[in-house]
Formats: sequence, C-alpha cells, structure tokens
Amino acid sequence: MISARAVARLRAGHAWVYRSDLVSADGIGPGALVRVVDERGRAWGTALYSSASQIAIRMLSPGPVENFPALIRERLLAAIRYRDQVVSEPDACRLVFSEADFLPGLIVDRYNDVLTTQVLTQAMDSEAARQAVISILAEQLSPAGIVERVEGRVRELEQLAPRANALLAGEKTDTVFTMNGVRFQYRGLEGQKTGAFLDQRENYAAAARYAHGDALDVFCYQGGFALHMARACSQVTGVDSSRGALEMAEQNAALNQPATEIEWIEANAFDLLKNYSEAGRKYDTIALDPPAFARSRRNLETALRGYKELNLRALKMLRPGGVLVTCSCSYHVSEADFLETVASAATDARRTLRLIEKRGQARDHPVLVGVPETAYLKCLIFQLPG
Repeated sequence: MISARAVARLRAGHAWVYRSDLVSADGIGPGALVRVVDERGRAWGTALYSSASQIAIRMLSPGPVENFPALIRERLLAAIRYRDQVVSEPDACRLVFSEADFLPGLIVDRYNDVLTTQVLTQAMDSEAARQAVISILAEQLSPAGIVERVEGRVRELEQLAPRANALLAGEKTDTVFTMNGVRFQYRGLEGQKTGAFLDQRENYAAAARYAHGDALDVFCYQGGFALHMARACSQVTGVDSSRGALEMAEQNAALNQPATEIEWIEANAFDLLKNYSEAGRKYDTIALDPPAFARSRRNLETALRGYKELNLRALKMLRPGGVLVTCSCSYHVSEADFLETVASAATDARRTLRLIEKRGQARDHPVLVGVPETAYLKCLIFQLPG
C-alpha cells in the first residue's frame, strides 16, 4: 500500500515509489511482483519490489501481470524495434535502457556481435528473468556472445550476492565495433560500466563536425572524442588518469590509423589543465567529458565548483574561433545549472561565448516523460568568436 504522496508521483507519470512512501509492505519477498494499491484501495498496477533499495517499487504495468517472462519478451522485442527505427549504426547501441524501455533494472548494450547485460534490481536478478532475457536476445539477434557486466556497488545496495563479470552464452567476449565510422575494440569482461560510453555516440559525431586545429580531449577514457576529432584536426591530445583506458585508446588509434598524430597523456585532469593554462598553452578545440561529479543532490554545490574550474581552465586555453565541447553526466546538475556554470566560467575567464548546440544522450538512450532521471547527459558546444 502506498501513500498519497506516492499516488501524486505516479499520477504525474513517474515509475518509482520510495520506501518512505510505503504505508505497508508486510510479507513481501525480495524482487516480488506486487499489486500496488493506495490507502483508499484503488489499484495502480503491478510493480517490482525491492526489499533493500530506497526505491522500493518500480512500476511495471498499469494492469495485472500474469506471466513475467512473457512480458519481458514483449518489451525486449519492442525495445529492439525502437533501435531499428532510430539508430543508423545498430552494431553499437543500447538495446534496453531500464525504465525508459519499461524493463526496470535491466540494461542491454550491443557491441557488434557481442551483447552485454547488466542487472540493477532484485527482480531482474531472478533466474526466471535472467533466462528470459538471455533466450530472447539469443533468438532475436544471434550474438556470438552474451556477457553479464556487474556493478558491485549496485548489487551491494540491492543486497544481491556478489558476482563477477561473466560470459552467459556463446563463446565470444571481445570484438570490434563501429561508431560513426570510427572503430573501437571491446573487451566484454573489462572496462567501466558496460564497456563504452554509447550515450555519447551522437555527440562524438557533432564534435567532429566543429573540431579543427590543435585539439585536447580531457577525460578521454578509450579515446571517444579524440579519435573522432582526429579526422578533422591537425593534432590531438587525449588525457585520462587511467593507464588501462589510455592503453585501450592507443589500441583503438592503431585500429583506425588516423593521419593525425594523437598523444596520450596519463594525468589528473584538474592538475593538467591548471598547469597548461598557467603555462599559456593554446588549443583550437577542447572536449571535456568528466565522470559524474554529483552522485546525489548533497554533492551538487561541490560538483558545480568542479565543472566551473574545468571550464574556466579550458576557456583560458581556447584560441579565438575555437570550439569547446563540454559535458556533464550528473543527473542532479540540470541543463540550466550547467549552462549557468559555464557562463560564469566564461565571465571569469573574460571570454564571450557563442552557443552552437545543446545536446543530450543518444537516441538509443530514450528519455521517458515523467521520469526525469532518464535524462541525465548534457553536452554543450560553444564557439569563442574571433
């Protein structure tokens, strides 16, 4: 049973009920399918229950669900059809984006002939759900391998048993995939998240359209922005604090053999930008793609200071006519907050900026109206007139 506040949230189109808004949940087991009712006895549909998470209920259907595996099949097929409509390079895309595809707690990514799954909730970790997902993916897409990627912190919060990344089906864990004509190596059992930042795919292409001259890619990871910008720039430098990521970036560069020289530097981004800006280094194109600084609303003020510092240093190094591509994947930092932060940095740097584009995540990461948490990535592209 849920409270009036939870009812208002569901009526507004959201799919979550927080534990603080449960009136009662007696006798419900971890990961159970539950019938959701309010204090007046009105039914609001069927949901997935978590006995551990602060998000206690994730709505699944406005009506009863008699066969959970059959529902997974129906929605997986719909998710695949959607990608067929909106993705021009289907060998590198997110196939299932949790709530945005009405499969709460399930992520599926495609890297050429290897698929990855990630489970984020107790219900999707059930054997019935896992087997349904694997069998449908194998039947519909005939992958050479299906890999499970594990987010240890999420499993801990959901009170799920520890598990390592593993091959679930097929024989292949590694492959080569393509984004916007740029080739990347994929290691199914290594790397961050599900292996690559597919949500930036369309932003990589946008950056390449505007990039020119000497370019700097900060927080480059495995070379996403750097390799795209190399097709348009005379020189590119990629910076990351992870040696492993840079080694993969070097391998990705070798796959593409760009005519432009790419230098990879292992460094702390804040320290490097400070040193470079104070030394008077100049660039024509700078891309900033940091990790999420605001993991919760409590971190918002600190996050905004971090974003301002990064953008301030970058703007001081940008030549007239130069392009700044700056990103935030922190859901708690709104587009308005992010734009205001960059504007403040520009004022302090005594730079006047022209906003070229406001962008978000790629279309294979759909935004569900009513669930603002599905819209998290901001990508702003500016030009320094001159």
